[in-house]
Amino acid sequence: VQLQASGGGLVQAGGSLRLSCAVSGRPFDDYAMTWFRQAPGKEREFVAAINWYGDKTYYGDAVKGRFTISRANRMNTLYLQMNSLKPEDTAIYYCAARTIWDYEGRTANKYPFWGQGTQVTVSS
Repeated sequence: VQLQASGGGLVQAGGSLRLSCAVSGRPFDDYAMTWFRQAPGKEREFVAAINWYGDKTYYGDAVKGRFTISRANRMNTLYLQMNSLKPEDTAIYYCAARTIWDYEGRTANKYPFWGQGTQVTVSS
């Protein structure tokens, strides 16, 4: 399966961005999907996850209430709507896929499939 993230850019604090992740190669609804991010000098951080059907989600504490993960299975696309952005949200954002939906979804090394990342920069 191939993942292609897009939608990053430069935005002022308080602004919004929507990231997309296009998935190809296998049926999209075979996979639970997740967004991670990595800032310079920091470990990869869990952002949000969504199950195969889109009816179950959970979020990292840093983004809860500001970010929304969603998916359009007919379009083979994952989304991350990011509102009220803060400078500390600056990072490379990665989409990732796995076939399992369980308590280990926050752990990056549990994901075999990754997109290439898209840069999000939030200015103060």
